[in-house]
Order: sequence, then structure tokens, then C-alpha cells
Amino acid sequence: MVNTFSPAHDLSMPEEPAVSAALRMRYPAPPAGLLLLRIQLRMLSAIAPQLAFKQAWRMFCTPRRLAMRAWEAPALLEACRCMVAYEEGLVAVYEWGPAAAPAVVLVHGWEHRASFWRAWVQPLLAAGYRVVAMDGPAHGASTGKRTTLTAFGGAVQAVVDTAGEVRAIVAHSFGAASVAGLPVRLSAGLPLPRLVLLSAPIGPRAVAGRVADFLHLSNDFVARFTQYLEQVTGRPADSFGAAVAGPGSGAKKVLVIHDEDDEIIPFSEGQQIAAAWPGAVLHGTRGLGHNRILRDAEVIQTAVAFIA
Repeated sequence: MVNTFSPAHDLSMPEEPAVSAALRMRYPAPPAGLLLLRIQLRMLSAIAPQLAFKQAWRMFCTPRRLAMRAWEAPALLEACRCMVAYEEGLVAVYEWGPAAAPAVVLVHGWEHRASFWRAWVQPLLAAGYRVVAMDGPAHGASTGKRTTLTAFGGAVQAVVDTAGEVRAIVAHSFGAASVAGLPVRLSAGLPLPRLVLLSAPIGPRAVAGRVADFLHLSNDFVARFTQYLEQVTGRPADSFGAAVAGPGSGAKKVLVIHDEDDEIIPFSEGQQIAAAWPGAVLHGTRGLGHNRILRDAEVIQTAVAFIA
């Protein structure tokens, strides 16, 4: 079931720009399994388009649980771990640092987990913060097999609600989309002091366009995607766009970090988010791509300095 978390918004904001071919992600030579899947979906789309959409939607909502890497377990050894309930299950939460210190909440992207933030923990602790990271729904040690933007964002909201004083949220990729797209807010109407968005997509329509491109589906998939999202959430799909919903988070200062060579989410989307979000600052990098940006020492120090 999709979380229907729907805080008040001004849904009269302009729609996010439609995705163009020039903005779609670049792919290496596809494996045989992907080629076969594309053929199957294309044939199914021709005879049963709604069934083809449901199959593609299930795939879209089902992250792979990737094998644990050797460095991940040590990254979590010194963390205090607990489980936090949200509307659809339990998420694993890891915490480093003194309980009295203000928290920086780290929100990972699709098919990542809390341990992927290992390079951020010590710099943030050294700067005097408490670090709180989570395994999103259907990721890591959290429950569930499938998740959606709204369910993921609802889980982040539950973690933020239990984290005590929060100084900043730092979110990557799909995590950034969920934090900005709901948006996630501090309790009691308090403004979020700092928000850092790494490799963030502009919104659901652009993401659906890339999925259609990846699976070689027609534009009908994008239309069905947006219609279904509106049906299950009661909100226009474009209202989940980072630059549309994000300002509702009440963040005092926003830093958008995006690599010019991002092979998953084009740099132009980071530019659009920063340009449309009042007061947001864009920090561009080069040569890091979509995921290496998480491990880059200069990026981390830039973000820590911004949070201060």
C-alpha cells in the first residue's frame, strides 16, 4: 500500500518540465537479461498495456537487496541501532555521537543503505554533530519488499520525528526526492536549519521518462505513471517535484550538490532545482558521477561547512 502522506501544499505551482531525450540517462551495453525484459514488456504493452504498466511499476518499486560489502559492517560497528516504526513497517536507524548534540540525518538513495554514508560520519562527529542514518523501507535491515517515494518519505519523517534536535538533513538521489517531494518537515512547525540535496532528480515525471527510456517503453508509460501516482496519493504528480514541494520543508538554507558527469540524473536537473528553489545554492562537481560524489572528501567538507 502506498503511503498517502499529504501535507498541505500550494498545488498551483508550475508543473515540472517534461523530460526530453537530451536529458535522459546514458547506459552501457545492456546485458542479455535486460534485452529480453525489454522485448517482453514491449510485446505485453501491445496486447495488454495496463498489465505491462503494472509489471513495470512493480519492478520500479522493488529495490534489489545487494550483497553486503566487506567495508560495510565495520562502518556500523560503533553505531547505536534501533528500529523505528512508520506507517508501513519498521526501519533500521543507526546513531553515532552524544545524545545531546544536534543531529544530522542522512538519507540514502535507491538500493543503498545507511552504511553507504561511512565517509560522512567522522567529519560530522568532529564538527560536533550527532549522526543519524537509516536503512530506507525495503532496504538494508528494514522491513518490506517494495517501496515508493511517499512510503520512503514517510519513513524519513518518522525518523526525523524521533531524532530530537535536527540541525540538517543530507539526502542523496531517491532519498533527496523523497525528502523534498513530500516534503519532510521538523515537528512543531520549526524550520529546518540546513538541507543538502545530492544528485537529486527534478521530479516524478522526469524519473518516469528515464524508466521508460531504460525499458524501451512508449510515452504511454509516463502518462500511466503520473495518473497512477495521482490516483493513489490524491496529489498531482508534479506536486512531488523537488522545486515545487521542497520549499514547504521550511529549510532556511539549501545546498544542491550535483556532478556535471552524473550518468543517472542529469546535471541540468540540479540546476533547475537550485534555480527554482528560492535561496538555494548550487555546487557543481566534475568527474564524480552519481555515486562517487558520496565518497568525495571535498564534497563532504563542503557540506559540513554549509551545515555549520
